[in-house]
Amino acid sequence: MRKTPEFEDCFAELIRLPSVSSIDPAHDQSNRKVIDALANWFDALGFICEIMPVSNNPEKCNLIAKRGEGLDGLVLSGHTDTVPYDLNGWDTDPFTLTKKNNNFYGLGTADMKSFFPIILETLERPSGKQFNKPITVVATADEESTMSGARLIQENKKVSGRYCIIGEPTGLKPIHTHKGIIIEEIRIEGRSGHSSNPTLGNSALEGMHDVISALRKWRDELQSEFINEDFSLPVPTMNFGRIYGGDSPNRICANCELSLDIRMLPGMKLKDLHDQLRNIVKKTLNASGLKVEFNAMFDGVPPMQTSKDSEIITLSEELTNHVSESVAFGTEGPFYNDMDIETVILGPGDIDVAHQPNEYLQIDRIEPMINILSKMLIHFCEAK
Repeated sequence: MRKTPEFEDCFAELIRLPSVSSIDPAHDQSNRKVIDALANWFDALGFICEIMPVSNNPEKCNLIAKRGEGLDGLVLSGHTDTVPYDLNGWDTDPFTLTKKNNNFYGLGTADMKSFFPIILETLERPSGKQFNKPITVVATADEESTMSGARLIQENKKVSGRYCIIGEPTGLKPIHTHKGIIIEEIRIEGRSGHSSNPTLGNSALEGMHDVISALRKWRDELQSEFINEDFSLPVPTMNFGRIYGGDSPNRICANCELSLDIRMLPGMKLKDLHDQLRNIVKKTLNASGLKVEFNAMFDGVPPMQTSKDSEIITLSEELTNHVSESVAFGTEGPFYNDMDIETVILGPGDIDVAHQPNEYLQIDRIEPMINILSKMLIHFCEAK
């Protein structure tokens, strides 16, 4: 007898519950209702469920659901939050699971609420097998903003297992490595004055020009030193995404802000890059009389690299009939690898339709993903 709602009903309920995360408080929302729904369903399947508040905020939570004893076994992990949305771009209600054109439409269908009803469906179907190793399901908060949910789990070593599958949108292709990311804001303060006499002020905009030149030179050095042919773009990147400064052409610019991101390769360290970046900026401005402040938009995401020889990677390749690949986007994978849980990124959605209006999941991806999870559970958790 089935113990949880039917697949489509579970999926629809998760899509119905808003769980946007954002570094902008105006858009940020709780994920608690999603966590509570998942906890009820996994409890019905015999899992011991722990709801874990993030940063002492009861409205932001992780769920750790475990069935079976021991430190080994398989972890199935995903995030419960979505990015913000713009209603004007949607042809359907983003919070109503809509079935059409052989797709399921809705906010989070691909990235990545679909993974949880797929796990439930896999567990509901009789396999005829007995498991003697634990199955752990993890649902995290704030992956789309600060990764605070996964960080808390990693810092407290709250999850144990030998292997992990994270169901991010990869088009049913296994991913063994991805780049990391730093997002930094640089603020330069100068002194305003009439533009007819440059000695009356100190231009923050000209100081930022010098900073950008120095950072571009450093970027060239990084791209010469670090090369990884696993990636289609095999070098680290640095993007100057936003600059703002000044208020009038006839006034010396007193303040200038620059936002940039760095996508680093496996083997490059977040802290080292942060320190290098700030030292280069400070050195460039040292004799300028300008003041500088830094703001890390969030703590950054480390690169991930799981050995291609890991059993979770080789089995994923066998089950999907795809050689494992790399991606440029970040995931919670490095936090699991840091806990010595070898991780593959593998899910049914497509990254090309994530983070945009009319997000969807192809219906014909669901059964293959259920089949993959079923075989993974048998391989890693079955009583031998």
